[in-house]
Order: sequence, then C-alpha cells, then structure tokens
Amino acid sequence: MGTTTKSLTFEQFEQLPEREGVTYELDEGELLMEPSPALRHNLIRQNIAVALIEFVKSHHIGVVVEEMDFRLGPDTVRNPDVAFITAEHLKKLDLDRSPVDGAPALAIEVISPSNLAQDTAKKVHQYLAAGSQAVWLVYPALQLVEIHQAGEGLQGGKVRQLKGRDTIEETVVFAGLKFSLPLKTIFENIRGF
Repeated sequence: MGTTTKSLTFEQFEQLPEREGVTYELDEGELLMEPSPALRHNLIRQNIAVALIEFVKSHHIGVVVEEMDFRLGPDTVRNPDVAFITAEHLKKLDLDRSPVDGAPALAIEVISPSNLAQDTAKKVHQYLAAGSQAVWLVYPALQLVEIHQAGEGLQGGKVRQLKGRDTIEETVVFAGLKFSLPLKTIFENIRGF
C-alpha cells in the first residue's frame, strides 16, 4: 500500500494538486499516495481492460475505465486499476466530474508487492459495502485471481480463487451475459510476443 500522510476531508482531497507518477486515494479520511506501478502491473491491467472493453462494447451494457477515482463514501475515494460502470449507473453521472459518485459494478485491483493484505481486505470491503457486485484481486507473482462477490450479511458473498488453466466466468455483474477470460490471457504473453 502507499504512504499514509495525513487526515483529510473529501473537500480537501478534491483540492490536491495532480502529481506526475502519483495516485491519491482517500481511505476513510486518510490520504494514501500510491507510486506509479511497474510495467508488469500495467501490462496485466491492460490485458484485462482490453478483454472487458471488447465485451462491454459489443453488448452495449456500460463502460470500462482504467484508474478512475470512485467516491465510495463521505471520506473514501478509491482508484481501481480497472472498473466496469453499468449503463444504468452511467446515465446518472456527470461525465466531466471526478471522482465518480458511487462504486463501480466491478472493481479490479492488480496487487503489487507493496500492497499489505489488511489494506487490500479493507479495500475489498469498501467496494462491496458501497455497492460493487464483485471485486477481482489479481496477483501477478502467484498468477492467481481472487474473486469476491457481493452477498448478504456482514461477511459478504462468496470468494473464489482461480489459478493455472482456469477461466474467469462472470455473469452476475454483466446482467446475465457470460463473460469469459482465461487466466493465460491475463498473465501470459505480456512481453507482446
């Protein structure tokens, strides 16, 4: 996880100047500064985004964005690596304003070596509590994807782990349409050849 610097309100967060190579998040009032990710991280994020964008566009069900700020609560702003916003949610948004109000239907985080387990778990909880239907955690070093789905009660829904030759198959997030993405598409061939 990034460096925590100080407590801020959402209004103070909105006034922060942009800095090259730094992503800000607001974690229940605590400012987090994330350094630029490594090339592997970006290539994996791009592989996922390309597959999702193609699927979402072909079915006209919303949009896929990369590194977009989402306001999950009064003093919580998160910036998933990849996110899916439904067409219904999109209709309610000001396209010229950041952060986006509300949680994406799907938030995807590519986990870096510096990310702490407790911080990642908290982030998953924040997305699901704010209305995300699913959160995918992508672990490049393990070539593992962990899928957290929203559910009833405090503990949330189910968690699935996929590895090796597995394929992500998602229908709930995409209004019953089946999205499939083999893990090899995410992790292999990231050098472009």
